[in-house]
Amino acid sequence: MSAAPVHGTWEPRPAARWEDAFLSGNGHHGALVFGDPDDDRTVVTHHTLVRPNGDGDGRHRLPPRLADGLAGLQDRLLAGDATAAEDFTDGRPLQWVRPFHPAFQIRLGRPDGAGDRTGYRRTVDFATGVAEASRAGWTSRVFVSRADDVVVQHVTGPGLTLGIALDHRLPGAPTGLGVGHGAVLTPEGALLSLRARYPGTDRAYTGVTLVAVTGGAVTLAPPGVRIAGARSVLLLTRVRRHTGEADVAAEGRALRDLLDDGRRAYDDLLARHLPLHRTAYARVTLDLAADPHDRELPGSELLARPRSAALLERLFAAGRYHLLSSSGLCPPRLTGLWTGDWDTAWSGAFTNDANLNLQTASAAAAALPEVTGALAALIRRQLPDWRDNARAVFGTRGVVAPAHTDGESGHSYHFSREYPLHLWTAGADWLLKPLVDHDETRGEQDPRTAAALAEVALFYEDFLTRTGPGPDGPLVVVPSYSPENRPANASWGALNAAMDLSAARHALLTAAAYHPEHADRWRSLAERLPPHRINADGALAEWAWPGLDDSYDHRHLSHLYGVWPLDEITPYDTPELAAAAHRALELRGAENDSAHGHLHHALIAARLRDGERVAHALGQVLDGDFFHASLMSAHYPRRDVYNADAAHTLPAVLIEALVQSTPDRLVLLPALPPALPSGQLCGIRTRFGAGVDLTWSPDGATAVVRPTRTHRIHLWTSAGAEPLDLVAGEDRVLALKTR
Repeated sequence: MSAAPVHGTWEPRPAARWEDAFLSGNGHHGALVFGDPDDDRTVVTHHTLVRPNGDGDGRHRLPPRLADGLAGLQDRLLAGDATAAEDFTDGRPLQWVRPFHPAFQIRLGRPDGAGDRTGYRRTVDFATGVAEASRAGWTSRVFVSRADDVVVQHVTGPGLTLGIALDHRLPGAPTGLGVGHGAVLTPEGALLSLRARYPGTDRAYTGVTLVAVTGGAVTLAPPGVRIAGARSVLLLTRVRRHTGEADVAAEGRALRDLLDDGRRAYDDLLARHLPLHRTAYARVTLDLAADPHDRELPGSELLARPRSAALLERLFAAGRYHLLSSSGLCPPRLTGLWTGDWDTAWSGAFTNDANLNLQTASAAAAALPEVTGALAALIRRQLPDWRDNARAVFGTRGVVAPAHTDGESGHSYHFSREYPLHLWTAGADWLLKPLVDHDETRGEQDPRTAAALAEVALFYEDFLTRTGPGPDGPLVVVPSYSPENRPANASWGALNAAMDLSAARHALLTAAAYHPEHADRWRSLAERLPPHRINADGALAEWAWPGLDDSYDHRHLSHLYGVWPLDEITPYDTPELAAAAHRALELRGAENDSAHGHLHHALIAARLRDGERVAHALGQVLDGDFFHASLMSAHYPRRDVYNADAAHTLPAVLIEALVQSTPDRLVLLPALPPALPSGQLCGIRTRFGAGVDLTWSPDGATAVVRPTRTHRIHLWTSAGAEPLDLVAGEDRVLALKTR
């Protein structure tokens, strides 16, 4: 390997757009850092900031009560009424979940205006989470502490003269937002506050910033303060969402308690943060033997070289950094943890029918249990709402996950005729799959995951419909919905969508593995589900019900759920189905060029051992100008619509192309893109309880397997399969061919 990859990125100019601001976060608070020495802006966000959208007492945010009409709908669909599901609704209009929004921006303005920009540079260090901007004599550093849950900004320079204020005026802020400012002097410097009350409600959020000054003078300059002649300024910021009034004084005292030693406060805060952030970030590294010159380029220039290995190295590192930084209280939203605009696309929601699981796809393999923990926390908070969904829509026990959530409510209320998302029943299995992967990786079953899986199995016990004679006849999933597609010759609600079949089978078998006392009952139910169907094109059909034709040009690949993330369809165990799945992938169009569609395609191609197709799908994203200078991504080409799908999913694609695992199998170099002839991937975790370091070149490859459990697995390489006996604590060094 050449010199090490760069674990950060940099730019020679401040961010002119919030989309290009460097990012920091701790899974609760987020910060978008512009780095302008003359008008330094840091936008502060928090996972809890979702705007009430005129929903009053929230009654229309409950799932529709449709269970009494379910049997009639099933009868009509089974009788061939292709449009029966269109009126399976309570008549409400489409209602989006509550939109995510920014809190405010911290502004540090220089009264003398634009200064000399000579020697300017802004950076973000992925290993520390620190976004820094500097020029001669002036430096600003920002990070969001995982230890103290506070946004920290430290500005140093000779004779600092600054105006400091909290400013709510960000794009899309509602005109009726009730904003109040506060500024009081303290022994440390000043305490600033901003309270914003949402229009027409008593719900609000309050931000508090402690301004600690070394040297110089502090005077009130409403709505903020003026600092003159200081050597350094330290700002500590927190945001709280609440009803009624916030206790600003108590928040101020809590921030002051963090300043154990005013002279070294920044260093102390950073020292408490680093063990939590750096340790997690450094667990996995990727080195693609990139050109050293390319590695030194600013991110914006490197993005103009889409075929550079250095770009993939940096995007891999940035993706893991942003994924970790946006995961804590919740997993990442569509925008991660960040936005500089109140009008976030698709409400900045957690979109569960593809996007969330794509973003978190690398969590187990890339050794980020913090991400899985954040997903688990969201699920556990919302399980009571999932139970409501099952009862209201389907009249069953158990749980049904919604397709969209704002992080507060887990009720299914976002649906319409064209998007009957309330009919989607595969979501609970889809969301719990990463938790199962995590349990396999650590070799221990979480009882909370076991309990949730049992509830999914109970739902299927009540919901699956018998179609043949006798109590043990074949089953059908009806109604059935394949997000977010429809058959070419039928309406959106149909029968036996491939994703629904795979999810039901997987949920029942997984629940049986966690609950041996119920295993016979749930396995028997899984065995009665129909097989997948191969259509006239030789492709795995998106609907296994005879007579439903495929619609190929669509961004979602829900029907290939059995390939990825499940292991139901593999080249090793089910080669005929794998060939049909590959044919389905070949026929799939890109529709509107969504980033998540391209990378979902790549993940499935990797499972099917198609390195050329992985490379093509990656190329669509790299050539399509999907990444901002911040290395956060967009939903569409040409940086259209800020969105974390590509940024967070890309590391998973590269890992899947290089290393795959199940509880009993290790696959090395299954889908190596031709443009990556050499490299090293270290720290990967497997689902059979071992770490893997992989080094490869045109001359061969070496893998070091570090097992934590004694176990026999099967090793798959280009040469075929062989058994591999692993002993806990004994490393195994494997040599293999790459051609």
